[in-house]
Amino acid sequence: MIIPYDQLEPDTLTRLIEDFVTRDGTDNGDETPLQTRVLRVRQALAKGQALILFDPESQQCQLMARHDVPREWLPDQ
Repeated sequence: MIIPYDQLEPDTLTRLIEDFVTRDGTDNGDETPLQTRVLRVRQALAKGQALILFDPESQQCQLMARHDVPREWLPDQ
C-alpha cells in the first residue's frame, strides 16, 4: 500500500526518512550531512520520484524509488 507522504505527521515523516538514510548500506561512504540527505529524500517524495510503502502484514514502512515500485501498485496506473 502506498502512503502519501503529506498525510503523515511531520515528525513521523522526519523519523521515517532519517531511519532510511541512516540504515547500514545506504550511505556507501557518502559523507553528506544527515540534514542534506533528509532534504533530498523529502524533495524526491514531493516530486513523486520516491514513495512510501506500507506492508500491513509486517507492519513495516519503507521508502522506494518510484521506478522500483511494481507498476500495478502505482495509483496512476
